[in-house]
Amino acid sequence: MAAPKTTPLPLPSRNPLPLSAGQEQQVRDLYYKRVRGYCSNEIRVSLTHPFQTDFASCALNRTISATWACRTQRLSMNKCMIGHATQEEQDAAREEWFASRDKRIEEREAKERRKIEQEKFHREWWGLPQVEDQEEKGETGAKER
Repeated sequence: MAAPKTTPLPLPSRNPLPLSAGQEQQVRDLYYKRVRGYCSNEIRVSLTHPFQTDFASCALNRTISATWACRTQRLSMNKCMIGHATQEEQDAAREEWFASRDKRIEEREAKERRKIEQEKFHREWWGLPQVEDQEEKGETGAKER
């Protein structure tokens, strides 16, 4: 009797958490930044080689004519970007986003602490009641109704 064929289990995802639309946009921004970084020589103005033009310097002060006037530079830039725009780069950008997650949380918490300190200073400066006083008045006001 032949052994039954078993299908291999799918590999677990490298990034198992589903992200919100805003988080996915942040990952895409990182991805595009990485790809543009790889192809910066084809995109940016070359100051070291003034006779070797790239797409940015060729397209400077052009509108529609940049399509045909800068064709070779555009094709070179697109070839580079397509070569680096791979699924591996998307995965690397997603991993970079997850790696910097703790840093973003710490920055957000520090920003919140600064905001609370500034509000406290503002209330002390202008002699306004503290937040706890307002909450107590709101609770008593609700009880009176």
